[in-house]
Amino acid sequence: MAPTLDTVFAALADPTRRAILSLLLEDDMAVTDVAEPFEMSLAAISKHLGILSRAGLISQERRGRVVWCKLEPGALREASVWMQGFGQFEAVNLDAFEKFLEIEFAQFPGRSAPQE
Repeated sequence: MAPTLDTVFAALADPTRRAILSLLLEDDMAVTDVAEPFEMSLAAISKHLGILSRAGLISQERRGRVVWCKLEPGALREASVWMQGFGQFEAVNLDAFEKFLEIEFAQFPGRSAPQE
């Protein structure tokens, strides 16, 4: 059964799991190597890896006594397609918006621009 979009986004919601995915962008890693930069137990890292694995974002493979983790970039495809649907909206340029508001408020002498 393929992971749902909700499962993928739930897995991505945690900063530790996003950091793990960033590590795995470079290469496959043993679980102990994945755990090294984090100040948490190996059991806690294993739980994070389990969530990433269930979401289909990584795969785990036992090679001898070592468990290796591999990024599965195709798992982000559905989430990426969903997010691209919002790409039709241009990002707000806050500097331009601020200038627009200054011009608009200048047209009404009795009003002042809101202060931060």
